[in-house]
Amino acid sequence: MTTRVDRAGLEVDKVLADFIEEQALPGTGVDAGTFWNGLAELAHELGPKNRALLEKREAIQTQIDDWHRARNDQGHDATAYKAFLEEIGYLLPEGEDFEIGTSNVDPEIATVPGPQLVVPVTNARFALNAANARWGSLYDAFYGTDAMGSLPPKGGYDRGRGARVVARARVFLDEAFPVAGTSHADARRYHVQDGALLVDDMPLVNPEKFVGYRGHPKAPDAVLLRNNGLHVELVFDRTHMIGARDQAGLADVQMEAAVSAIMDCEDSVACVDAEDKVLAYGNWLGLMKGDLEASFQKGGETMTRRLNDDRTFVAPDGSEITVKGRALLWVRNVGHLMTNPAVLDRDGNEIFEGLMDALVTVAIAKHDLKRDSGNSVHGSVYVVKPKMHGPEEVAFTNEIFNVVERVLGLPQDSVKIGIMDEERRTTVNLKECIRAAKNRVAFINTGFLDRTGDEIHTSMEAGPFSRKDFIKRKAWIGGYENQNVDIGLECGLSGKAQIGKGMWAMPDAMAAMLEAKIEHPKSGANCAWVPSPTAATLHALHYHKVDVFAVQDKLKAGGRRAYVETILDIPLASYRKWSRDQITREVENNAQGILGYVVRWIDQGVGCSKVPDINNVGLMEDRATCRISAQHIANWLHHGVVSADEVRAAMEKMAAVVDGQNAGDPAYRPMAPGFDGIAYQAACDLVFKGREQPSGYTEPVLHARRLELKAAQG
Repeated sequence: MTTRVDRAGLEVDKVLADFIEEQALPGTGVDAGTFWNGLAELAHELGPKNRALLEKREAIQTQIDDWHRARNDQGHDATAYKAFLEEIGYLLPEGEDFEIGTSNVDPEIATVPGPQLVVPVTNARFALNAANARWGSLYDAFYGTDAMGSLPPKGGYDRGRGARVVARARVFLDEAFPVAGTSHADARRYHVQDGALLVDDMPLVNPEKFVGYRGHPKAPDAVLLRNNGLHVELVFDRTHMIGARDQAGLADVQMEAAVSAIMDCEDSVACVDAEDKVLAYGNWLGLMKGDLEASFQKGGETMTRRLNDDRTFVAPDGSEITVKGRALLWVRNVGHLMTNPAVLDRDGNEIFEGLMDALVTVAIAKHDLKRDSGNSVHGSVYVVKPKMHGPEEVAFTNEIFNVVERVLGLPQDSVKIGIMDEERRTTVNLKECIRAAKNRVAFINTGFLDRTGDEIHTSMEAGPFSRKDFIKRKAWIGGYENQNVDIGLECGLSGKAQIGKGMWAMPDAMAAMLEAKIEHPKSGANCAWVPSPTAATLHALHYHKVDVFAVQDKLKAGGRRAYVETILDIPLASYRKWSRDQITREVENNAQGILGYVVRWIDQGVGCSKVPDINNVGLMEDRATCRISAQHIANWLHHGVVSADEVRAAMEKMAAVVDGQNAGDPAYRPMAPGFDGIAYQAACDLVFKGREQPSGYTEPVLHARRLELKAAQG
């Protein structure tokens, strides 16, 4: 049974109340009465506005559904469709040009392009890994992945592979930090003389790329270089296994990698009640105070992970310089949709979780603002706000943080927001969305996964969609990605904020990532999401090859490349000559992904999983990928591409496959042959009730089923 306590007219789960009063608030300068009165104000004053915005979403969706249904026997009229969207207020007029006024933005956001990690904040070890992924070993990244074309052999260290790693790293050094008259591959000595780095007595072609060293200048322990804003540290140690065999004693090449990371309270977690929320908030508190720790077993020993220290060096002029040892941290709040039973309002209703997240996560961040060398050196708090539909909802987010800042005694616009461009009503009105929070925006990001789920749900009645792989090949996706950068540049984000791109979803396919993901900095994006610290280390290579700000300058000079008409091109199947085998394979692939993700979400509370697909390729799955798969099957069901019986057969077949893929997990509960567990029922709800889910989101079903399971377990 939940024990509740009264706080400012709110009925608060005692687990949350105790955490707020005993852990989160002490040291912030905010007393408990002020905090709870502030949360009550958010719940009772802004809660009704939140509810009205959700009702508007549904009203607009009904109008769109009706429009498509009335024209199902006609060809799609793009001109009439656009006019209709303007008429109902879905597509708004674009206002005059402007530039964002965001100030006090840290360099990791404004001026240092690089990889970005997204990590479930409920997992302390993962959160620390992400924060510490500011630096990563290029040697380890090459050796331990398929980045060089093959995986390492089993067993001990392979000298031949190690030699190839060293050679590959030297190629990178020659490209990013060329030496006049020689190559890093031939170097025997690195030393500092008269403030300059010499490699075998030869200077760098660009001497200004040398920024510091540690140790004795004649034989430094480390040399710090910088290219396109990113640092590289050369580590020398002739007693090290690698350095001992290296003619220059070079033991490692340390890359500045994940310059920023998002601590996620949303898509990658499974937080359904006060207990779960306190776990998320508690880890965020440890990060903001700098004392988070995680212990785990490795090789029979207990290891404890903590936040890394900053790195200090001697500058060329002899002064001391410090380089950050940790990623700049964002926190992703939940969107406007969900409520949470952790707090009930004066009428006994659950309050909106996004309102609670806003006040709690920013209050916790005050611990960081009181530290000399914490997360932000400019007194800012960085909050990613996902799943907003259009400018009115962004303006509402701005209003939320106005209240939060007043309650917590923070200067206006201390809270910077990241706008996830992942719902179509935001995409087609992006400029006005940015305008609605123009003094807070420090990030816009394309999220292809949620964006595709919303695309399917928004146009559910228009007809059957293409197969998933073909949806990506339609014109709308290129327009979507290009417009995001174009409008970001028009609105003055360059040098002030991040223009980001989405996730590389295959964490084991690093060679393919190296081949493909360079397109993100080439597109003008100064950050892009990667699935692991190792991937961040490798993706950093792309930012050394591409000067993103030079790309942005060129794009600004060329003008806008994409327009709303292209984005409104619905990716329906252009012809339906699919064989039954093709249809079955598509449905089974979707079903397998849904089941593989949902069974861990419901049974184990795991919000982000590496789920083997139908071909046993591990893919990062979260609620966004689940949303696509569920909406895609729901669309095909609705339009008769596949029958309910065929979908049930696919779900049962794939449940057995997922059971087999998880056979080695002692905590796993099989779905077959009974097909009556709560997790399996949740997966079926997402498909068979997919059309009726708000915006096609998976959260209502997942939260309800997870709470059902927790109640059954007592």
